[in-house]
Amino acid sequence: MTDLADVTWPVRTARLTLRLMQTEDLDVLWRIHSSPEGRQWTGGVIDRPDFDARYSTPENLATTLVVLLDDAVIGDVMVKVTDGWGQRPVLDQTKRVEADLGWCFDASVHGRGYATETLEAVLDLCFSTLGIRRAFAEAFLANEPSWRLMERVGMRREAHAVADSLHSELGWLDGVRYAILADEWRAASTTRR
Repeated sequence: MTDLADVTWPVRTARLTLRLMQTEDLDVLWRIHSSPEGRQWTGGVIDRPDFDARYSTPENLATTLVVLLDDAVIGDVMVKVTDGWGQRPVLDQTKRVEADLGWCFDASVHGRGYATETLEAVLDLCFSTLGIRRAFAEAFLANEPSWRLMERVGMRREAHAVADSLHSELGWLDGVRYAILADEWRAASTTRR
């Protein structure tokens, strides 16, 4: 099992570059996350000191990738490696086998396929390099662009929870959870090429 810190960075796609976030990225990421579009569906930032405190932690720096188009940061992706669930006799086999994913992109680049290209690269990294067996992501059901992205890259809806997610402006909303297994990703790889 490999950590993100052990990956040879940067990772390049046809149009984008992915690398680990650095504290120097905070200004542009603050702009993206604090925009009306960024605030609408992400965890919500309160103010710049709150954002800096949360995003500059060692854990966050180790689990967040920035996405660059040319040399400009256009978004970020969280790749948090987690343990799966298992019974006690096999608990050791559940360590660091899942990846919890989340993302936020600058509204100015929406609709150009950059998020799809990024998430495909991240899933490939999870399954090919990190040795993850299952990747998942969650979203408000009302955030249709996010769950449509998950479906575009081959993730399946595993759960639809009724009024389980509290939105700061919209109240209690339904949430969805999507996932994909490494075997499913590999089996679909021929259709992606």
